[in-house]
Amino acid sequence: MDTIFIRGLRVETVIGVHAWERQLERPLVFDLELGADTREAASSDRVRDAVDYAAVAETVTRIAKTLQPALLETLAERLARQLFEDFPIQRLRLVIDKPGAVPDVKQVGVAIERVREDFSACG
Repeated sequence: MDTIFIRGLRVETVIGVHAWERQLERPLVFDLELGADTREAASSDRVRDAVDYAAVAETVTRIAKTLQPALLETLAERLARQLFEDFPIQRLRLVIDKPGAVPDVKQVGVAIERVREDFSACG
């Protein structure tokens, strides 16, 4: 299994459980590792045979900006589901960092790992 990665994708959105968090956009930083077989793309040298990095980034940005959930966990799970629906990936590791969420802490966030089978049975 090969790994395609996107690191440091920054998206400004509304997220949080506190009323003051719902009043303004805050940054989230996404790191993704996508497990896929890249041999066909390597052989053909055509983007149609690859996982399109720009399309993945656009999907993450769109969902983060429109969903605006209270919890990072909700956003992570929704993103995972959509990425498996839209792209030929077999596994996903997704990390969402919420800078400034907790005072005096360098980073806080959530990391999830999923495989395609997690979404293939009962939705």
